[in-house]
Amino acid sequence: MDNTQNQLSIIQTKGTLDWAYPPMILASTARVMDKNVHLFFTFYGLRCLLKDTKSLKVSPVGNPGMPIHLPFGPTVIRQLDFRQALPDLVWSLPGMTSFATWAFKKQLKQQGQVSFEELRDLCLEMGVKMTACEMSIELMGWRHSDFIEGIDFAGAATYFASSPEQQSLFI
Repeated sequence: MDNTQNQLSIIQTKGTLDWAYPPMILASTARVMDKNVHLFFTFYGLRCLLKDTKSLKVSPVGNPGMPIHLPFGPTVIRQLDFRQALPDLVWSLPGMTSFATWAFKKQLKQQGQVSFEELRDLCLEMGVKMTACEMSIELMGWRHSDFIEGIDFAGAATYFASSPEQQSLFI
C-alpha cells in the first residue's frame, strides 16, 4: 500500500452540529482501518474544537435535505418528515433552531450514538491529528485558550505541506 492510500485528510469549514459529525465519523472509521488522519478546521469549523460547544446548533433554514422527525409519539407521526411538510417560513420562526437541535440530539441518543464531544475526544484518543487554522482564529477573535487540549495550531500552508496531495475532503 503506498503512503497516500494510508492517509485521510479532511478540511472542516462548517460550524453546525449536523456538519460536525461527518468528519469525526469518517476520521474514527479511518483510524480503525489504520489510516493516518488529519483534520484541518478553518472558519466556522473552528467551533468544533471549542471547549464550549453550545454554539453547535442544527439550523433547519436553508437545509432542505435535512429530515426532521419527532423523536417521540406514535410511529406515524415519528415517520413524518416535518422539514418537508412545513414551509421554510415556519423553520425561520424563533425557537426552531433550538427545536431542531434538541430533536437531532434526542434522535442520536435514542439510536445509541455518542455526543459530539465524546466522539471528538475518541478521535483524539485514537490519534486523529486535529489542527486549528491560525488565520481563522485571529479572524474570528478567539484565543488558543478557547480550544480543547490536544490539537495543533497552524496555517493553511503548514496543513497542505503535511497532508496527502491527492486525498483531501472538503466538508
